[in-house]
Amino acid sequence: MSAPSFAQQLPPRRRIETGAWVSGLTYDRTGRTLGVAGGDGRVWRIDATNDALPSPPAPAHQGVALAIVADPAGDGFISGGDDGRLLRHGDAVGEIETFKGRWLERLASHAKSGTFAVVAGKEIVVHGPSGRRVLGPHPSTVADIDFSPDGSRLVAAHYGGVTIHVLKPADAAPRTLEWKGSHVTVSYSPDAKFIATGTQDNALHVWRLATGKDMQMSGYPVKVKQLAWSQDARFLFGTATSLFTGWPFAGKGPEGKPPIQFGDEGAGIMTAIASHPADSFIAAGFDTGEVQLGDCKTKRSAVIKLAGDGQVSALAWSPGGWSLAVGTDQGVVEMIDLRR
Repeated sequence: MSAPSFAQQLPPRRRIETGAWVSGLTYDRTGRTLGVAGGDGRVWRIDATNDALPSPPAPAHQGVALAIVADPAGDGFISGGDDGRLLRHGDAVGEIETFKGRWLERLASHAKSGTFAVVAGKEIVVHGPSGRRVLGPHPSTVADIDFSPDGSRLVAAHYGGVTIHVLKPADAAPRTLEWKGSHVTVSYSPDAKFIATGTQDNALHVWRLATGKDMQMSGYPVKVKQLAWSQDARFLFGTATSLFTGWPFAGKGPEGKPPIQFGDEGAGIMTAIASHPADSFIAAGFDTGEVQLGDCKTKRSAVIKLAGDGQVSALAWSPGGWSLAVGTDQGVVEMIDLRR
């Protein structure tokens, strides 16, 4: 992807009003369809190849559709809801399984391994080519999960730290990395050298996997609920700031080094963040509705969506990185075309 123009001209976009809080966004494996999870239980499948407005779907969940990921085994999606139902959205909607009394807020999928996972309280249920597998129980309710870049491991964030599960071989012992307090989000670095979490204490915590050594970056005004690594793993960004704030992980890491900072400070507080799938760009959405595109190489940013339409609640890049989908808590979805 060539660098976008950092002029004030806004890129073209397509707008869909879903009528309910957008709780999750993802493109399918092909990039031809955008999946949208909504607060009214609907799961939208929007054709990304034409501008036709989709007809509103019937509710899929009996409550809120809380999470959505691409189906690694097809061209559809997997969703979870507060009704405890795990659903597959392909040519039709089918139930995979139900977890009575559970809110299915956290899903993860890995396309190359054909595997996806769902959090159900203190346990994680993994579905893949080898069948269904249950991981846990963990010390507390699992707050978030993430696959390693190669799909061989799955990390769970919970109270007191993280647990890394080896998926192959199935009898391998899990590894625990400890740090007191609640961890609310977790992310593997693209080079698989680090695991990062956002904590209840308004901080980031990172472990170097080769040694188990950990480090803490504190001082955020609110909880960091989303993380994004630059694709070269040189910088770690999080929400909860008014600027792009990237901690450096080249060489010995961020200890004793300040973060890089850039962007338009008047945009508000970051509520969503997503790294480009193949280049040095980071997209950030704010509580004002504004969206900025930052470039880790030049340390510059551009506004690609003006403030309005409520708080940005979700961001998703298409697989090729040419389109960015934005969702808000007011039910607005915009698909921004960055090919100009």
